[in-house]
Amino acid sequence: MPFPDIDPVAFSIGPIAVRWYSLAYLFGIILGIFYGRFLLKRASLWYRTSPPFTPDQFIDFAVWAVLGAIIGGRLGYVLFYDPLYFAANPMDIFKTWLGGMSFHGGLIGVIVAMYFFARHKKAGFLSALDLLGAVSPIGIGLVRVSNFINGELFGRPTDLPWGVIFPNGGDVPRHPSQLYEALLEGLVLFLVVRIVTHMMFGLRRPGLVAGVFGTGYALSRLLVEQVRLPDPQIGYLFGTDWITQGMMLTLPMLAVGIALITYAMKNPADKT
Repeated sequence: MPFPDIDPVAFSIGPIAVRWYSLAYLFGIILGIFYGRFLLKRASLWYRTSPPFTPDQFIDFAVWAVLGAIIGGRLGYVLFYDPLYFAANPMDIFKTWLGGMSFHGGLIGVIVAMYFFARHKKAGFLSALDLLGAVSPIGIGLVRVSNFINGELFGRPTDLPWGVIFPNGGDVPRHPSQLYEALLEGLVLFLVVRIVTHMMFGLRRPGLVAGVFGTGYALSRLLVEQVRLPDPQIGYLFGTDWITQGMMLTLPMLAVGIALITYAMKNPADKT
């Protein structure tokens, strides 16, 4: 399949170009805040486990989330993916318009922001993490679609009928690994977490929803990493042709997710 003719720049205002990538982050946070407010208004989902915030308080978290995602995502890319280059060119750290954001760094940044926000509001941190886990797949899915629009983070060559010839990927069809991630880490993970929150009443067990999100994301990412190409400046690790930096950064997330699920299931849940 040829790469679709989609301009990475959504629109321009004078010299300022607004890219789909930036809009994906923006709308991911906005939709996440709206969905989070919806969850906070459903008292039956929480029962005696009080919601960590009021719906209006969660709107205030949007600013914290933006700062956490941008600062954490950029610093994560600098430290995890190209530290030598940025050590030699420190001013380039601030040139975010040239690309270079780390999901794992952004996640850490948002979690840190949530910690301080929850502390400021005197809210339970695990329940706050559950809320974050419930809304995060929305933004992840949108950002992965924007990665596809940018023609970046594509996969290995493939002869499957849906292989895409990317502009920067040579003349061979490649796995559209960005869309695989949008499907698994976005849509499928959202539905799984939705089942946990609405059918299993997982929000009544603090830490469970966050654990399911972390485990689900990790398993999805590890699966897609089998066909996704590594960053060229790093390549494959340990002399293999399959272990990537993304996999190594995802394994701790899997461990934390499993630990949260184990902890939550040991505690009795509130019942109706």
